[in-house]
Amino acid sequence: MADWLAALNRRAELRARAGLTRRLHPRPAADTVVDLAGNDYLGLSGHPEVIAAATRALSRYGLGATGSRLVRGSTEAHHALEESLAGWLGKDRALVFSSGYLANLGAVRALVRPRTLLVSDAHNHASLIDGCRISGAETVVTPHADVAAVAAALVAAPGRPAVVITESIFSVDGDLAPLVDLHRVAREHGALLLVDDAHALGVTGPAGAGAVAAAGLAGEPDVVVTATLSKALGGAGGVVAGPAEFVRHLVETARTFIYDTALPPAVAAGVHAAVELARTGEDMRALLAERATLAVGRLRAAGLEVSTPDAAVVSVTAPGPEAATAWAAACRERGVAVGCFRPPSTPDSRSRLRLTIGAGVSRADFEHALEVIVECAP
Repeated sequence: MADWLAALNRRAELRARAGLTRRLHPRPAADTVVDLAGNDYLGLSGHPEVIAAATRALSRYGLGATGSRLVRGSTEAHHALEESLAGWLGKDRALVFSSGYLANLGAVRALVRPRTLLVSDAHNHASLIDGCRISGAETVVTPHADVAAVAAALVAAPGRPAVVITESIFSVDGDLAPLVDLHRVAREHGALLLVDDAHALGVTGPAGAGAVAAAGLAGEPDVVVTATLSKALGGAGGVVAGPAEFVRHLVETARTFIYDTALPPAVAAGVHAAVELARTGEDMRALLAERATLAVGRLRAAGLEVSTPDAAVVSVTAPGPEAATAWAAACRERGVAVGCFRPPSTPDSRSRLRLTIGAGVSRADFEHALEVIVECAP
């Protein structure tokens, strides 16, 4: 009976030797750490209007949704949020899931028909990778942002239904996918394009509508958009937006929607308020762009290898997983939280610190955090 526990301990030892141990760090409500690790890009999670909307819904509906969306979990708050998201994203309909992860699993599976080929970028998020695996469809993983490789994969599968799958702003390095070229290639071969806009929604595009809208693809019927509601919108949940026929198909067939308890109504209401704030948040988006430029300049001047951000994610290369862990720990000890990405979370076996730029951090704290990162560098 104890053999399986011993095997788990052995695996933990191997991960520790490779510098891949992960630990939970409880965050107090009165946390004073300068946060360059979380995803609250626009600082909306604690905005008074968001809190007020969530509080009103909490008093009306209670804590949970009390059921799946098709049983008792659909409320006026959910439907109002979906209408707002569809209009913002320029799509016929939007469907809210209880997490962005489940939204991606459901969307990928729903796009698969017999003989479908999935063409997935090598740097895609784990939720998209798992969606491809769970779908059971043949999947070709193409080199990162390589449009020619996507085209070659589609050429090699003539006559088959296909879906090109990509993030817009990639979660590891913060770079932008060549969306216009990917859509052109997909359309030339009769394929659909699925874009996870998680790190762009609220941060880029007209009225913050994301990278798909910025690329002029929002109204295209062969483009499906997914996103999490937990980043720039400061809440929780996920959304899939696209043609009305596709959203109907999700409602009727997506297991991650049908069999999952709905997002709490209070969260839906809070996110709805955040959407309205994000749509008019041009000053916040300008601040993010300014700070991303500042971060890159300061860190590169210190001799660090830094990505060129297309939104609000800045990646700083570390010598290895143990060095990345020690670097992040040293920053935390000095009051600065940074993301620490190591294999297998990174697609190219490189370890990094990931900095997420947030409008809710003061200018003085932000500049201090950059100094700490430089001083703690291995």
